Amino acid sequence: MPRTEIELMLDGYGLTTAEMIYRMPDYQHVLNSFLWQEYDLAPDYPKLFKFIEFWQEEIEGPLHSVRFTHRKLISPGEWRNVTGEISLH
Repeated sequence: MPRTEIELMLDGYGLTTAEMIYRMPDYQHVLNSFLWQEYDLAPDYPKLFKFIEFWQEEIEGPLHSVRFTHRKLISPGEWRNVTGEISLH
């Protein structure tokens, strides 16, 4: 069963966004962009590099450049288990 986003974040994953700039297959002088987002582990970024390898092997448009950013949205120290809630008027 796939893990939820919160489970991934608690295990240290962060949201990685990459912009791939690539050349159009029929018009090599034209550049186009593609955005990719996935939860990934810094600093090795295994999912990002797996996607780049897939692109280079399967997609006809050769990569010109890749820019990416990584944001850790939550860390284990920021999470608290709440066992009760009190409402005040």
